[in-house]
Amino acid sequence: MADSLTHHAENVWQAVEPTLHGFTVEVLPTIDSTNSELMRRARSGLMEPVLLAAEDQTAGRGRLGKGWHSKPGQSLTFSLALPLAPANWSGLSLAVGVSLAHSLHPDVRLKWPNDLWLHQRKLGGILVETAGHGEVGQGQRMVVIGVGINVARPEASVVGALVPDGAAVTAMAPAGLSEVLVGITPGEVLERVAPALVRDVQAFASQGFAAFVQRFGQLDALQGEAVQLSDGTCGTACGVNSDGALQVLTERGMQTVSSAEVSVRPC
Repeated sequence: MADSLTHHAENVWQAVEPTLHGFTVEVLPTIDSTNSELMRRARSGLMEPVLLAAEDQTAGRGRLGKGWHSKPGQSLTFSLALPLAPANWSGLSLAVGVSLAHSLHPDVRLKWPNDLWLHQRKLGGILVETAGHGEVGQGQRMVVIGVGINVARPEASVVGALVPDGAAVTAMAPAGLSEVLVGITPGEVLERVAPALVRDVQAFASQGFAAFVQRFGQLDALQGEAVQLSDGTCGTACGVNSDGALQVLTERGMQTVSSAEVSVRPC
C-alpha cells in the first residue's frame, strides 16, 4: 500500500505544483499525527505549502480533542498546510467539507461543523488549525487542514471498543467509502480529493465562505432535523448563516450556534 499511496501522491504534486509553486507532497509510513507535525513545522517558521500523508497515525486528533482511529490500508489520513490570509476565517472547515464531499461521491453529506456523512453514518472528519510566525506576512497565517476518511468500513470490534454501550454500536457504526466505490484505495482517494481541496481553499481565501454557502446547503445533513446542543437545548436545524454558524430554531426563537457540539437525536 505504501507504494500505491506514494504513486498517487506524485500525481497530486504534478496536478498542484504548476499553480502553487513550492508545493510539496510527503508520504510517511507512520507518525503521531500529520496535523501535529505540520503545526510543529509552522511554529518553527517553515511556511511552505505542503501535503503530508501517513499510512498510520498513532495519535490522530479530531475536533474538541477527540482521538481519530485509523488503520493502514483501510483509511486515508493527511494534512494540508497552506499560508493563507482570508478577510474572514469563518466557515473554513465547512468550505473544506464541501470540497471533499463533492470530490468523494454524490451520496456524501455534511454534518455541521466538520463531519463527512455517508448514508447517515460518519465517513470522515476535518480538523482545521492555524499557526502564526514572525516571518509571515501581515494578516497571513499557516492553516493546517487535517482530513481523516474511512476507506473500508471500520471493523465491528473496533467500533465496539469505542462505544460504552454495545447495544448502540449498530446505530453509531461508521461508514466506509468502499460501500459506494468498491475496491477504491487510500491512494486513489487522495488523488481524488487533494487537488480540488487546494483550489477550494484558495477560493475561500479570496471569496470567503460566501462562495460555498449554496453548495453547503445542498449537502447539509442536519437541515430540518431535530438537534440537541451541548447545553441540552433542543431545536430544529435550519441551515447556516453567511459566516457558517448553525441556525437552530428553539422554543426561545432562532439561535445561532458557532462552536457547540451538536448531536442529532429526539428532543
